[in-house]
Amino acid sequence: MVGPARFMNLLSCFELGLIDQLRATPGLTAADLGAAAGTKPDTVEQLLHLLVKEDFVALDESTGRYTLDALADVPESDLKRALTYMNMIKVVALRQVFYLTESARTGKLAGLSTLYGYDGTLYGAVAEHKDLRESWATLMDNVTARIDPWFFGTIDVPAGAQVLDVAGNTGLGAIHTYELKKSPGLHVTTFDLPEKEEEALENFRAHGVAEHCSFIGGDVFDGIPQGYDVVLIKHFLDMWDKAEVLTILRGAHAALRPGGQLHILVPVYPENIKDRDNYNVDFFPSFFIGCTMGQGGPQKQSVYVSWLEEAGFKVTQAVTKDPSELPPDAIPVQAVLSARKAG
Repeated sequence: MVGPARFMNLLSCFELGLIDQLRATPGLTAADLGAAAGTKPDTVEQLLHLLVKEDFVALDESTGRYTLDALADVPESDLKRALTYMNMIKVVALRQVFYLTESARTGKLAGLSTLYGYDGTLYGAVAEHKDLRESWATLMDNVTARIDPWFFGTIDVPAGAQVLDVAGNTGLGAIHTYELKKSPGLHVTTFDLPEKEEEALENFRAHGVAEHCSFIGGDVFDGIPQGYDVVLIKHFLDMWDKAEVLTILRGAHAALRPGGQLHILVPVYPENIKDRDNYNVDFFPSFFIGCTMGQGGPQKQSVYVSWLEEAGFKVTQAVTKDPSELPPDAIPVQAVLSARKAG
């Protein structure tokens, strides 16, 4: 019952600028903070009760003055990352999840339709709605920038390989592939919906990799381009249910030359769903079914292994990111699975 109330109380204190005011000028009263935030001192007092209770903020009862407590010790980079997550939860998830039951029944995003008049998935809606795009894309770019070095440190990309980044969005993954696995003759192609081509090509030019990265427009369910040594699928398979995942994996199998390698990056559930220290099952079912796709969600690593084998691959590695290496505010626990096409 108190989860959504606590979440918005805390976020609102940041959005009102109360935390920034206290960081800049410790020892402000509720009247001082209210004047700066454009709200009543009474409201400031009410909102700060929770932060005082949690030792985020300290109150001197004798003077009525507030200072930062635990929040004073949080590095700005950590705070910015956590607030990016919180903004995404507010804008993308908190409103839509109210309609989760209807979305589960219909397989469509009832919240997205009701709130935005958009009948489709979040990934289509972000192209038309600035608030969704800025909230979701900012977070995803941050996640990609953080996880890609680990991903590319885990996989092998042969020198001079022809690489296809499936559902590579606007090219950031292709750029990281070239920069982190650079070799003579290496070429990386982003494959995604045609409307993303212009932005992807501009990103390639901006990063100085236009000669080494290219774009092909298309839909994975209509077929994946063929003739590649390596296929990458990142942040994509978890969007779909089993039938669609197998279609994508079989398309990737056809896209590879004999002996070619597939590398996938996916968030995974723990093999023991009752793992109390893992919050993936707390978050992702509601997020995918109610807020982004109307279907999908992560699987256990063992499930992805079985699906790869069903699609004709021989799995060569399955590595889960050590949770202790993740920021404490990060929910997804990622895994890399590599597989080879026989031949």
